[in-house]
Amino acid sequence: MSAVRVLVGTKKGAFILTSDAKRQKWDVAGPHFAGWEIYHLKGSAADPDRIYCSQSSGWFGQIIQRSSDGGKTWEQPGGGMQKGPGGMPMGESNKFVYNTSPTGHPLTTHQWYDGTAHPWEFKRVWHLEPSLHDANTAYAGVEDAALFRTADGGTTWHELSGLRGHGTGASWQPGAGGLGLHTILLDPTNPDRMYIAISAAGAFRTDDGGKTWKPINKGLRSEFMPNPTAEVGHCVHRLAIHPSRPDTVYMQKHWDVMRTDNAGDQWREVSGNLPTDFGFCIDVHAHEPETVYVVPIKSDSEHYPLEGKLRVYRSKTGGDEWEPLTKGLPQENCYVNVYRDAMCVDTLDDCGIYFGTTGGQVYTSTNGGDSWNPIVRDLPAVLSVEVQTLK
Repeated sequence: MSAVRVLVGTKKGAFILTSDAKRQKWDVAGPHFAGWEIYHLKGSAADPDRIYCSQSSGWFGQIIQRSSDGGKTWEQPGGGMQKGPGGMPMGESNKFVYNTSPTGHPLTTHQWYDGTAHPWEFKRVWHLEPSLHDANTAYAGVEDAALFRTADGGTTWHELSGLRGHGTGASWQPGAGGLGLHTILLDPTNPDRMYIAISAAGAFRTDDGGKTWKPINKGLRSEFMPNPTAEVGHCVHRLAIHPSRPDTVYMQKHWDVMRTDNAGDQWREVSGNLPTDFGFCIDVHAHEPETVYVVPIKSDSEHYPLEGKLRVYRSKTGGDEWEPLTKGLPQENCYVNVYRDAMCVDTLDDCGIYFGTTGGQVYTSTNGGDSWNPIVRDLPAVLSVEVQTLK
C-alpha cells in the first residue's frame, strides 16, 4: 500500500511526518538536530531512503546531514561531527568553496545593498535538490548565491561556476533575506536543462548541464529597480513546474504571479483576481498541469494573510482566474507566513497538497484544496515542507 513521508524543516529542528495513503492518521518523529535551523531537507527520487538535510546555525555554521534509511538515522558525509573549542559542533563552510575565476577572469565581489562591491561569502545552504536518477548526486543552492553539486553523496561539493561567471554575477544584489539561491528545478525530460532562481537577481536556465547559463527574466517588471525591466535584479521568490510540461514554468515574484510557456524566454503576468499578488510559495497539482496554488500575503512589509484570514488560492486555468480555498483554515486572527519552500504536492491518485506556516502548523488537503486539515499545530516556525510518495 502506498504511503507518504513529509519532511519538515523548522527554525529549531527537522520533523518527519508519515501516514498511509488515506493521510488521516499521522506519526510524528523529531526533532532531529534539535535547536538548529533546518532550511531544507529533501529525499531522492532514485532512492527514497536517501534524504539530504541542510543543518545551519549562525553560531556554528553549515552542516550537511544525510540519511540512508528514510530519516531514522543520520550521518555527516565524510566523517563524524567535528568539535570546536569547548566541545561545540563545527560547521562545514569550507566544503562550499567559491571559484574566484569561473571564466578565467576574477569574480570576487557582488553588489551590496548600497551598490558598493562586497566579497562573496558562504553563509548557508538554502535548498537541496537530489538528482532524479542518482541518489549520490545532488545540487545545493547557497547564500551568497551560487550552485554546487555533489556526486559522492554529499562528501564533497564543487561549484557550477558558469552561473556566477556568465556575465552578470558581479551586479547581483541581496534581497531583504540575503542573496540566496533558493529554487532548483530539474527538467525530467531533459537531463541537461535546469532552472534556478535567486533573490534578488532573478531566474536563470542552463541547457548544457550547468556549464553555461542565461538570465530568463524577459517580461518581468520590478518597480523598485532603477530599470524596472532590467535583465537581472528581480526578486523572484519561487518557481514551479509540472513534470509533463517542463517548458511551462510558474513564478511567484516579490509582487506578481507570472507564467512562461517557452522555458523562460518570455513571461506574462497571471495574477488576475488575486486579492494581493505578493507571496512566497507556488506549486502545481501533480496530475493537472494547469492547476496552480499560491498563498497571497498582504505586502512586502506585512508578511501575513490579508484580513488575518489564511487562504490558499487555486487556479484551474494556469493563472488569471483564482478561487480562495478556506475550509479548515483559520479565518480570523491568523497572522502567519508561508515561506517559499514550505508548499509541496504528493503524487498519489488523489493528489495531496501540503504547506507549513511560521506559526508551526502543517496543513494538508487530500481533495485538491477543497478542504484542509492540520497534521501538526505546534512545531517551531516552518521553513520548508517536502513530501515523498512511497510505493
